[in-house]
Amino acid sequence: MISNSDILGAKILIVDDLQANIRLLEIMLSGAGYTCVESTMDPQEVSALHRKNSYDLILLDLMMPGMDGFQVMEGLKSVETGGYLPLLVITAQPDHKLRALQAGAKDFISKPIDLIEVKTRIHNMLEVRLLYRQIENHNRQLEQTILQRTAELRKSEERFHRLTELSSDWYWEQDVNGRFTQISGPALEMLGIRGEGSPERTNGVPGPRWNEAERAALEENVAARRPFLDLVYSRTNVDGSQQYFLVSGEPIFDVSGCYAGYRGIGMDITRHKGPGSNQPRP
Repeated sequence: MISNSDILGAKILIVDDLQANIRLLEIMLSGAGYTCVESTMDPQEVSALHRKNSYDLILLDLMMPGMDGFQVMEGLKSVETGGYLPLLVITAQPDHKLRALQAGAKDFISKPIDLIEVKTRIHNMLEVRLLYRQIENHNRQLEQTILQRTAELRKSEERFHRLTELSSDWYWEQDVNGRFTQISGPALEMLGIRGEGSPERTNGVPGPRWNEAERAALEENVAARRPFLDLVYSRTNVDGSQQYFLVSGEPIFDVSGCYAGYRGIGMDITRHKGPGSNQPRP
């Protein structure tokens, strides 16, 4: 929210070629409690002054010699690119009002000046300007937070994958349709899941024979989207040797809680295989 003190502390620039008009507005603004008011009688200074000070409001007289208010507005567009141009124009010409609004002014004041009307329009414009800046600052902070969180997430994912590689022989991820999206190590060969990447024969030569009951338990867990821990399954290789694997897996859910796929890790435990159960630990 914008407080009254924020509005009264806003930076205002008065641009007029007549000192009397500047003095009138300065007295009015000072009496209303505004504390940061500057002025210039040289319209050619306005762009440089705004670039340096980034005013919250510019009170601009349209009829000035040498460089009129329309030219000033055109120059300000290169300073306030893509932003909210805080221009309140002052004119005695009715036909200039629409032209000024089309040129980028946000509001206008008619001459002769009504001080009550001026105070109201200035207050309203400053409130909009400060709210606009507040939104800009919030968006910048939000963007910075997103970039920071994204970087942290990437670091976390890198650590996770590194730890996974160190603690297992392979890692895999599947999407919601069961397609493998990430594979580390010989996952397709070792998982023994029917389908692409796990043929029963290669070039007509019979491949390893999986323990069907054990592999069915693995496939059932994945199909049911259940987490499982330390499931042991085995296969008989072509040379008659027995090979044992230990695998753990879990479903993946997105931020809204919808199922997004499956992931898991596994290792070859043939050398360490001893008495034990082939049932997974929940």
